[in-house]
Amino acid sequence: MKSDMVGRPMEIALIEDSLLQARLTIEALRRGEIHHRMTLLRDGEEALAFLFRRGIFARAPTPDLILLDLRLPKVDGLDVLERVKGSRDLRRVPVVITTSSQDELDRLRCQALDVEAYVTKPIDLEKFLTLVRELKRFWRDDVILPNV
Repeated sequence: MKSDMVGRPMEIALIEDSLLQARLTIEALRRGEIHHRMTLLRDGEEALAFLFRRGIFARAPTPDLILLDLRLPKVDGLDVLERVKGSRDLRRVPVVITTSSQDELDRLRCQALDVEAYVTKPIDLEKFLTLVRELKRFWRDDVILPNV
């Protein structure tokens, strides 16, 4: 990162129950030199507590980007997505679905909820990084992004 950059790192909420998939995503963002802070949330219940600042997450930051797996324990990813998009405070946060689901109905439901992207696993590194960079139109001016 250049020293003349100003702003703050992008806040990313990674909602993923697979540690392997989480590690691959984290590594992709690191290799893409996207300056960020990430919170890994392992199930839908924990994700909702974080996103809506409940319990131990009362002081959690509002994410600039949500990377959401659809198949989660406790509360399904589609339910998390519906609550995020139904929230006045969170509905403008870009959501990228990352899923191994090939179900066309899942994709259509996500599309109806205005997700920014629907990416199937395994994730192509270059396409993923290009997508994250393209989503910058949603972020506030104080977020640091790499030069493209």
